[in-house]
Amino acid sequence: MIKKDYIRSVLNIFASSPFKPLVMHANKGGDCVRKLSESLFAFCNGDMEKVEALSREIDVIEHEADVIKQTIRSELSSSIMLPVHSNDLLNFLKPQDSISDDAQEVAFWLTVRKFEAPDEIREGFRELISKTLETVEMYEVLVSTLGELLETSFSKRDVEDTLDLVVKVEEMEHQVDMIEKNLVRQIFRNEARIGAVGVYHLARLVRGIGDIADKSEHAADRLRTMIMRR
Repeated sequence: MIKKDYIRSVLNIFASSPFKPLVMHANKGGDCVRKLSESLFAFCNGDMEKVEALSREIDVIEHEADVIKQTIRSELSSSIMLPVHSNDLLNFLKPQDSISDDAQEVAFWLTVRKFEAPDEIREGFRELISKTLETVEMYEVLVSTLGELLETSFSKRDVEDTLDLVVKVEEMEHQVDMIEKNLVRQIFRNEARIGAVGVYHLARLVRGIGDIADKSEHAADRLRTMIMRR
């Protein structure tokens, strides 16, 4: 359980700046994906004990992200003045929250079955999670600019720099998509060795990891809308 002191600290941060909790929330998503990256590497190495431990750690971080999300939503229902439309902020928060949710889901699926596949698929998973993590961390950089935008009253130069980061996230998500499709093909080409259940399990993991990058791109697009409609 999250202590009341943690909830109170989030409220205090929100009072000082409505964007700081958004950055905190994005970083929780990033923390989940960093832990997931560790877990996937452990999964590929056959260390299921570490996979189980990291899944529990991700559960805790995801719950912290939920507390921040709920605090943001509750505070937005008050009369607080925002430099952006509250509906746009909530629409942006939803896909951002899915980053930690999806990471938690993939972490669970890593625990249910050992990795049994050729080395090329093992390397494909490592490439997929590495590029996905790069995408999420670029997204974190993007969200961190919100405070700077507020401080400069959304100056044209700072807005342009932020929008450039949105494009970078989109480009990186496209790279993840290409890796994802190639890996799925490899999995199905090896169905005779992996078995039907193995194919289902690995394909589900691929889709789940790809969804994390997709949610990052979706949130980045909503952030762009929020900035442009301010």
